[in-house]
Amino acid sequence: MKAVFLMVLAAMTAFFVLFGPWTKSTVSFWLMMPMTAGLLATTSLFLERKNLDDMYQFRPCHVVTGLFAAGCLYLVFWVGHFVSTCILPFAASQVDSIYGIRSEQNLWVISLLLLFVIGPAEEIFWRGFVQRRLSKKWGVLVGFIAATAIYTLVHIWSFNFMLIVAAALCGVFWGLLFVLTKNLWPCIISHAIWDMIIFILLPIK
Repeated sequence: MKAVFLMVLAAMTAFFVLFGPWTKSTVSFWLMMPMTAGLLATTSLFLERKNLDDMYQFRPCHVVTGLFAAGCLYLVFWVGHFVSTCILPFAASQVDSIYGIRSEQNLWVISLLLLFVIGPAEEIFWRGFVQRRLSKKWGVLVGFIAATAIYTLVHIWSFNFMLIVAAALCGVFWGLLFVLTKNLWPCIISHAIWDMIIFILLPIK
């Protein structure tokens, strides 16, 4: 559990720097995010090196599952955006502020980072390391709830209600997908493709 605590603390510190209103203007999101996610993922793989066969045994069906899951999650967000902008006066501006970071980097570079670094690395760390270890310690249900809560809370530094809710929904969705499939590939594929769809191809704003 010490390793989980230290790794989560590192993630919380990085997210504070990335999203905190006092620090975010001092760092490049598209430089620090992939570096941080990549480092956390690499460390996670090393610490879980004895369990990689269990979580990373690839099957072609994982591609189908991941693509279907990405489509379902995008639909949830599309409906959620429509509803939230109808009932919350601040929703549209907060969503726009999230999309604002696209202007900081070339879209082709962002696409590559989302597909091959950020999306996969986040799943390796949050589901493949944090959720797996917490589930091993406390059981599948408590581990899932705790990992989802932590994943949501690290986004709190943004003080952006829409981003925090989005993180909660994603944490629940990919956490359940990991529980149901017992494999990380569907989560990795789903996360990477969803990032591309919602952030580059079909933004919901």
